[in-house]
Amino acid sequence: MLYHLLVPLSEEFIVFNLFRYLTFRTGAAIMTALLICFFIAPPMIRWLKKKQKEGQPIRDDGPETHFAKAGTPTMGGLMILISVSISTLLWSDLSNQYVWIALLVMVGYGLIGFGDDYLKLTKKNTKGLPGKLKLLAQLLIGGVAAVWVMGLLPGHLSQHVAIPILKDVYIYIGLFFIPWALLVMVGASNAVNLTDGLDGLAIVPVAIAAACFGFISYLVGNEIYAEYLNIPYVVGTGELAILCGALIGGAMGFLWYNAPPAAIFMGDTGSLAMGGVLGAIAVIVKHELVLAIVGGLFVLETVSVIVQVVSFKLTGKRVFAMAPLHHHFEKKGWSEPTIVIRFWIIAVILALIGLGTLKLR
Repeated sequence: MLYHLLVPLSEEFIVFNLFRYLTFRTGAAIMTALLICFFIAPPMIRWLKKKQKEGQPIRDDGPETHFAKAGTPTMGGLMILISVSISTLLWSDLSNQYVWIALLVMVGYGLIGFGDDYLKLTKKNTKGLPGKLKLLAQLLIGGVAAVWVMGLLPGHLSQHVAIPILKDVYIYIGLFFIPWALLVMVGASNAVNLTDGLDGLAIVPVAIAAACFGFISYLVGNEIYAEYLNIPYVVGTGELAILCGALIGGAMGFLWYNAPPAAIFMGDTGSLAMGGVLGAIAVIVKHELVLAIVGGLFVLETVSVIVQVVSFKLTGKRVFAMAPLHHHFEKKGWSEPTIVIRFWIIAVILALIGLGTLKLR
């Protein structure tokens, strides 16, 4: 919004030239989302505590240490959604359709998560929305986004998958691009949701992934850098760096209150939205496979659940003491801060590997 209001004034007031630069607006988006989070968090936490009484339901079969968290309110993802949405609308070019696609997925998936959290609280159990209904809603929103993206991308990219490391290698998948995009968005959304099980565990890797994809979005949207790095060039994707910046600011603002011991939990409201928007951005900038590397921690957590379920159904035995993976280490006696910090380190390493693929072509 500010871009449209102030850039036209740059001919008379040179200071407004700053609003032309993505780097300036991205930095401003980070700070705006962070400050909004700091402003709305205290009253929101008080309001959620008042409304929720008993807080987020705790799994009966979970680690014993989690029972001490009873009474902690959930739905903290609302503060992330509000801060990121406002910051993005303030600082981005609102004529850019990629921004609206990403916001559609983020807010849409956030509403699904909100419904899930609401049912968990009202029913006072950990089940929430039926799995099939939740998946159907994700597929519907993701489907709209996938078709929209396919219609906007250049012809040589709209139905292709780019292969990291290999120069100018694009695999044509035709209309299978839609289920491919759905797999990325829905998969990323649920992977972040599975990872969100300890104080601060999911939000920092989300911020790291957002930083990586903000950088990637900027490069993909810049013809000179894209040509130099031999990565896909997609006009307009640079604006997504602003949304990624807002996501970093919102994540850091939320972490202030989610740091152990958490004053509030993200809930599905936040985790489904954050994973979904990262998936949407990856699809738009043609770096879906790089997301699997940068977000490798989320992949590991998801794989641990799949392995656990398949193993138990086929053999009756469990591979892990408990799934997802972070609960396995809790059962093995690792303290929560140890698990969280070590997983953060893994997330940083994987992010560096993912960024390294940009040059290895």
